[in-house]
Amino acid sequence: MQVVSRTFTPVCACTPVMVGFFQRTLRLRTALRHLSPHSTVLSAATRSPVDLRGSFLPAASWQRGVCCRTLHSGADGSRPSPAAAPDRLPFSRITGEDLAFFRKILPGRAITDPDLLESCNVDWLKSVRGSSEVLLRPQTTEEVSQILKYCNGRNLAVNPQGGNTGLVGGSVPVYDEVILSTALMNNILTLDSISGILTCQAGCVLENLSTYLEDRDYIMPLDLGAKGSCHIGGNVATNAGGLRLLRYGSLHGTVLGLEVVLADGRVLDCLATLRKDNTGYDLKQLFIGSEGTLGVITAVSILCPRKPKSVNVVFLGCETFEQLLKTFQLSRGMLGEILSAYEFLDSECMRLLNTHLKLPNPISDCSFYVVIETSGSDPTHDGEKLHNFLEEAMTSSLVTDGTVATEDSKIKALWSMRERVTEALTHDGFTYKYDVSLPVERIYQLVTDMRKHLGDRAKSVVGYGHVGDGNLHLNITSPVKDPALLAAIEPFVYEWTASCHGSISAEHGLGLKKRNYIYYSKPSQAVALMGNIKAMLDPKGILNPYKTLPDNLK
Repeated sequence: MQVVSRTFTPVCACTPVMVGFFQRTLRLRTALRHLSPHSTVLSAATRSPVDLRGSFLPAASWQRGVCCRTLHSGADGSRPSPAAAPDRLPFSRITGEDLAFFRKILPGRAITDPDLLESCNVDWLKSVRGSSEVLLRPQTTEEVSQILKYCNGRNLAVNPQGGNTGLVGGSVPVYDEVILSTALMNNILTLDSISGILTCQAGCVLENLSTYLEDRDYIMPLDLGAKGSCHIGGNVATNAGGLRLLRYGSLHGTVLGLEVVLADGRVLDCLATLRKDNTGYDLKQLFIGSEGTLGVITAVSILCPRKPKSVNVVFLGCETFEQLLKTFQLSRGMLGEILSAYEFLDSECMRLLNTHLKLPNPISDCSFYVVIETSGSDPTHDGEKLHNFLEEAMTSSLVTDGTVATEDSKIKALWSMRERVTEALTHDGFTYKYDVSLPVERIYQLVTDMRKHLGDRAKSVVGYGHVGDGNLHLNITSPVKDPALLAAIEPFVYEWTASCHGSISAEHGLGLKKRNYIYYSKPSQAVALMGNIKAMLDPKGILNPYKTLPDNLK
């Protein structure tokens, strides 16, 4: 690993380009001190996420939903109920005959054991808990079709579930909905080695797909901290963004086709593998980001980029957010096509990483930290562009300290400083999580204003996220669940976001927790049209009820 700072410290494995950079740094009157060739600036923590489903909140804090209030009115002028959860809709309840049918079509895969159901009834934040009595684990699209056809006829509500890593209560039942898990639908169907188009079942774990592709010189176009647990079907259903969106775009662009089972059991086969198809409406787009409310995704075809031959990760420190933004502008101009990620975290995030996970700061203390990733096909070319960028950033006093990694273990270690913030937060108390999209120049102002607004009522108020696409993850912690604190946060956070013409959900979705706040981001006419689409595709409303759309929608 090489260190880049006011006292730039080159370590082993410097490329000639990097050596040239350090030599030029001397001419810029910066000191140069040498570390042992075997020095380790940062412990090599694995980039693969830790399974975060362990209990960190007492059972007493579980609830059927959250307090969802909004100052906005629906199309009819009414307001959603501020109750903890919507009333149970008049769906049928599971009977012995229902269980007999499920056991017949899914031998050994219709689960009713309460101990086995427990983890599927609770989201991993331990903030929402359902009471489903049956978990169904189909292996094929035909089995999903039979399940939904039967449930639609019986008026049984269904909760589609992937890896259950969602953060807005969208992946678990609210009441006693049938849980339909895609976990056993985990087969890779085809990979076109020329085009890089992968076709797979919806239950494939993202990390497993990444491993499969990397062995064949390709990569997935998205990368998430939850990649070790999340399913590609759930990623598509929530339109997950992640760390590579800056380079490869959203799933609306990289997903080429979907196979979806509709509420009445009909199979919609739009599993195309063409990059261009301009025949009629692009129906797959309806299901990307629909959170399982319009249909159950059973298979995905996705365009995968070639595996880069040269990857560098830079961890930099800035004293002001304005400097961080100017560094971002500089990186876009000087790194151009090799820039694949530009992430940030604030000093409060670093404090939590140090305190709860014992991860040492790889550079000196700063107000803000940036993780930049470059990926390309020519190490020499990429290294030269990177050192020119770093030299300019330092000469312009935009960056005060930094470190560069080119080896896999060091790259993973630097990425862990960004990816493990969520894990660190789980150790800080009850966490209120917000995922907003804002004009890039405004994203950190929300953190600053929230701190002023809450004063000492919150334990921690931290900000981190994806600068490249204007996505802020605002997290607020308290020692225990605090209704008074929640009332101070909401709807303040949504009103602030709306005042900047932002979105109250950048990539997490609306789920149960945010459904009634949709009017802060969408006009009533648009929400009403969403209701019409839902009514057309799912007339009985059995698919993931109580999620995404507001309670007062008629």
